[in-house]
Amino acid sequence: PDGARMRHITSSQGRVAQVGRAIAWIGQNFRERFSIDRLAAEVGMSPSSLHEHFRAVTAMTPLQFQKQLRLQDARSLMLVQDIDATTAAFQVGYESPTQFSREYRRHFGEPPARDIARLRASPGLAVVA
Repeated sequence: PDGARMRHITSSQGRVAQVGRAIAWIGQNFRERFSIDRLAAEVGMSPSSLHEHFRAVTAMTPLQFQKQLRLQDARSLMLVQDIDATTAAFQVGYESPTQFSREYRRHFGEPPARDIARLRASPGLAVVA
């Protein structure tokens, strides 16, 4: 019984490490389009196992995680580099400015231009260019 428990714990730790590698890989490649099959191969898991364990660790799917990174990066680019939403969308990997604006509004609660204007008007926000 103890051997089975140890194998389960070791296997679980291995899966968490693989998810950690998946998170790091997405962090380095979030601007690029990728498939779950490719990501799973990168970290040595099956696609279904990757989905299951990634969601258990992060509470989101790998593609939701990628989207969150893209949106946060685009917001930062608009604030720091003073670029428009369309330019930011393309720079972070979106192919459709309309889709970007829709997802941005869903994630941050308002359209990109309004959000950035509000953030710039916020007292205490230091934007370093």
